[in-house]
Amino acid sequence: MTFDIQVTARRASEAKHQIASLSNAKRKDLLTQIANNLIAATPAIIDANKLDLEQATTMGLSAAMLDRLMLDENAIKNIADAVFLIAGQPDFLGEISHMQPQPSGIQVGKMRIPLGVIAMIYESRPNVTIDAAVLCLKSGNAVILRGGKEAQHSNQALAQVLKASLKTLQLSEDIVTVIPIADRDVMAKMLTLSESIDLVIPRGGEGLINYVTANSRIPVIQHFKGVCHLYVDKAAKLDNALAILENGKTQRTGVCNALETVLVHESVAAEFLPLVAKMFESKSVVVHACAKSLAYFEHATLANEADWAAEYLALEIAVRIVEDAEHAFEHIREYASGHTEVIVTEDFSLAQRFMREVDSSVVMVNASSRFSDGGELGLGAEIGISTSKLHAYGPMGAESLTTQKFIVIGDGSVRH
Repeated sequence: MTFDIQVTARRASEAKHQIASLSNAKRKDLLTQIANNLIAATPAIIDANKLDLEQATTMGLSAAMLDRLMLDENAIKNIADAVFLIAGQPDFLGEISHMQPQPSGIQVGKMRIPLGVIAMIYESRPNVTIDAAVLCLKSGNAVILRGGKEAQHSNQALAQVLKASLKTLQLSEDIVTVIPIADRDVMAKMLTLSESIDLVIPRGGEGLINYVTANSRIPVIQHFKGVCHLYVDKAAKLDNALAILENGKTQRTGVCNALETVLVHESVAAEFLPLVAKMFESKSVVVHACAKSLAYFEHATLANEADWAAEYLALEIAVRIVEDAEHAFEHIREYASGHTEVIVTEDFSLAQRFMREVDSSVVMVNASSRFSDGGELGLGAEIGISTSKLHAYGPMGAESLTTQKFIVIGDGSVRH
């Protein structure tokens, strides 16, 4: 198939003004149309997804990857529900804030505006096709979506839903493009098109993100791996800690908000770790344990340096007994990826300190890491979880895809 990314990007840049100038009511109509069309197209989407699943199975993709790839009726309904939720969220485009009079007589404020054209590069998860498109449309941006080859059939079926929705409202189909081929050369060329594309967001494995960061001439928001920690403090309620650990590690393993390391205060280790060992045994969790914790687990292996930095994305975890909270803080500072960290404690002062000092995009007290998700945090969906601080940090909803410009109002005002 012949596909010209340079032409596509130029057309998206030309079309971005149409979506940016659309009224909030019209944008809501568009998102509602997408949600309704998704539900109507469920059988066709499932048929396309089956082709991807068959191909992925033949390719020997892991169970975690297959889980990310699958779209059934319930999954499509959940995607549509998220679109309805985003459609109904308060509008922010054109919002003016911080209007202040200056000594010169002018008034200065800021107005929220779209970024322009956003390119999204992602792997495996076809739900990202809709999530990313809808968040970009809500925020008045055009978008170019480049999914992985393993989800090509699913992504093109979803692309038809997006195109049909734009067409119904007589909007340019160039506002949303789902690249129909997974050619690496197309992605490489796209990363050079700074005159047409304003931002690139890669979402996937570390290799993809490193490649995009190293080769892009366009600003990049990074979504690096999720090495998420749980620290069980001496003042923890151990039943809460066990439930949070089980949920964070075993509910869904192939996601970036799953727990990869548990740190346990030495004063509660003798009581807590036998409970953990029993739970891990029942869930078939592979354990890499430090020397102090190794004896608590029948089939554990001794953890090495690589285990502390590992994102397993599987029923696998690293376990370490720490001397105190300071030791836990030091471990997290050294090995965290900036994604999500959790503390279980009834010590209010320590919880406050954890929230202040732990430098990750999401910090939680007595709650599962699995809540580190745009939908769960009230965003409806997320375009990614930024682990770099410019210009967004953590789960990125629609408002994170905007910026602000200064506006100045005078009355024939001149500078003296």
